[in-house]
Amino acid sequence: MQQEQNAYILGTDLEEMNRLGLQHQVWASEAQKGWQLAGFTRGMHLLDLGSGPGFCTREMAKIVGRDGRIIAVDKSKIYLDYLNEINKTQQLNIETKHTDFDNLDLSDATLDGMYCRWALAWIPNPDEIMTKVHSAMKVGGKVVIHEYYHWMTHQINPSGPNVKKAIAGCYKSFQDAAGNIDVGKELPSILEKIGFKVTGIRPMCKMARPGELTWQWPRSFYEIYWPKIQEMGYISEEELKLAFENLKEIEKNNDSTLFCPSLVEIIAEKV
Repeated sequence: MQQEQNAYILGTDLEEMNRLGLQHQVWASEAQKGWQLAGFTRGMHLLDLGSGPGFCTREMAKIVGRDGRIIAVDKSKIYLDYLNEINKTQQLNIETKHTDFDNLDLSDATLDGMYCRWALAWIPNPDEIMTKVHSAMKVGGKVVIHEYYHWMTHQINPSGPNVKKAIAGCYKSFQDAAGNIDVGKELPSILEKIGFKVTGIRPMCKMARPGELTWQWPRSFYEIYWPKIQEMGYISEEELKLAFENLKEIEKNNDSTLFCPSLVEIIAEKV
């Protein structure tokens, strides 16, 4: 699988595809709970905004069945090509749209619901994009959004100065980018101003110990992104080397704990 330019902050190669699959395993139950709370069911037309390779898209397609439809939107052609092959093989009712959110064109009042996870944190204009979604929703339709509330709740105990510096460097790189990594804090007021009614807010937090699946989620992120922030100048080559050495020592202690970045679920209805 080739790499695309500027499609995603962590890239779109096979390594990142595998990381996204692991990530979905860790968070799948939370996604499913959100869909259940929003009443997503058979026959609905749903939007998966920022679908990536479609791990959630496929699950939602099975929820809505042959009478329903899922629109998967992503700016990675590689990911959508992969999803199209899955769709063809499994004969799911999925339509893919290869576009960035600014150029997304949706028909008015055609959607029963929308889901997005870590899609709005990377863009500078979530209010404009969610206004588009609002126009495309039917009255009574619901959106389920999973975004970071505060990324720097991300902590490891016991830790070390180099691991702490690498984690802080990641956060600084996000802050220097176009979006708002902690957009979850802002979304309730954004949605209310657009015309949605927020019907549910739920915190989502995870803690792990070495060897557990949940630990592997941030661990796989470090392996891909720490070298990137070194290239960008947020940490030095020596600090990168020491951070990974520090992390290996931490993982030898079964009593170590990792508190993952905290997320929030927001469910809102078009009224």
